[in-house]
Amino acid sequence: MLVLLTILYKNQQEKSTNNNTKPLNKMAKEQETPEQPKKKNKVIPIILGIVLIGGVIFGIKEYIYFSKHVDTDDAQIDGDISPVVARVGGYVDSIYFEENTHVNVGQPLVKIDDRDYKVKLEQAQAAQVGASAGINVNQSQIFANEANSAGAKAQVASNAAHLEKVQKDYDRYANLVKDGSVTQQQFDQAKADLDVAKANYKASQDQYKAAVEQIGTTRSQLAVTHTGVSQRQVDIDYAKLQLSYTLVKSPASGLASKKNVQLGQLVQAGQTLFSIVNDNSLYITANYKETQLTNIKNGLKVEIEVDAYPDMKLEGQVYNFSPATGAKFSLLPPDNATGNFVKVVQRVPVKIKINGTKEELAKLRPGMSVNVSVIKE
Repeated sequence: MLVLLTILYKNQQEKSTNNNTKPLNKMAKEQETPEQPKKKNKVIPIILGIVLIGGVIFGIKEYIYFSKHVDTDDAQIDGDISPVVARVGGYVDSIYFEENTHVNVGQPLVKIDDRDYKVKLEQAQAAQVGASAGINVNQSQIFANEANSAGAKAQVASNAAHLEKVQKDYDRYANLVKDGSVTQQQFDQAKADLDVAKANYKASQDQYKAAVEQIGTTRSQLAVTHTGVSQRQVDIDYAKLQLSYTLVKSPASGLASKKNVQLGQLVQAGQTLFSIVNDNSLYITANYKETQLTNIKNGLKVEIEVDAYPDMKLEGQVYNFSPATGAKFSLLPPDNATGNFVKVVQRVPVKIKINGTKEELAKLRPGMSVNVSVIKE
């Protein structure tokens, strides 16, 4: 503007010079009239002075502003976006929401056909019933084995008493056979009775030991059966969990968007169905130049201007800084140690909390561009 006014001023001076070199006949006519004082054209110098003063005032204001503020327009609104993923596969049976509408945490949104999962639950429950029946069988066997053990123990006591009697008879016959009081046949019979009594006593001891071991074996089988029942209970719990996953619920309160599911669609486990922009999770990511971070620290007040709503003035607060520059988190981070090095000013993401009313925050959307100005201390 200043250059344009300068050019106009020079053109006006040239016209004044040309007017002073008019033809002689014109000058003769002019000499016939009395000379009038020529008024100097002072409009352009006045305008130039006003522009110069305005520029000085503007420069002073900008200097004062930037001495107290750190600005950037490389900033946008961010928020927590929760993708909702199908945890089981199946055909979509019902959809209970519309895209871009508000949903509450725990609200049912999508239902997957659950008939297959109900059958699996019934199978697990039936297997548990069968395993529980095995517990009763093992307990009955334990009772029977304990009874057999008691009988075997009594038989051991009986054989022990009989063995003691036969042993005494044998000892008497052994003393009597020496002096001929008893015949050799009677002694041989006593010896045979002693051998039979010893054998019976040994057999009864073995039977009692086997009965006791059988009790231990049956108890071990009972413990295994209990483990099987517990495993069947785990299968039931898992089947119930899988069945519950057929009803997809909202993980958070917010706006449901980016719906990628339709009625009758076959979805797979791990497939993203839609996303939810969480309530009260909006913040600003401002990418400040590394040379601007000198006067920025946590807790400083921030002035926010939203491009979509220029009349809405918001305030915020510096919350924290990214641990690395944005370039370091890129897919192909720069490596200054290779090739020709060109120094580029890097930018560091700064997280800014937004302080606003519920109505103001309801207008904001993640991805909107904003201008932020951090007020220095």
